Amino acid sequence: MSAYLWAAYAAVNVAVLVMYGIDKFRSKRRRRRTRERTLLAAALAGPFGALAGMRLFRHKTRKTKFLAVPVFMALHLVIIVSLFL
Repeated sequence: MSAYLWAAYAAVNVAVLVMYGIDKFRSKRRRRRTRERTLLAAALAGPFGALAGMRLFRHKTRKTKFLAVPVFMALHLVIIVSLFL
């Protein structure tokens, strides 16, 4: 795969990590929050950043819906491995 694709994929994951951090910051300040469906859609695009955000910021870890994030990560890993084979 191209280095540009890897850089873009890494950028998406970093952006998702930042989204989770901003939402956690806003939740502590009782401000307007990001919708859960938006966070989940972002997690589908960048599951590594989402899982890192969940762990790092201790955010959305108790929500049942967000148990899908590791599943998204597993799907991405399967796709990445299949691209190399």
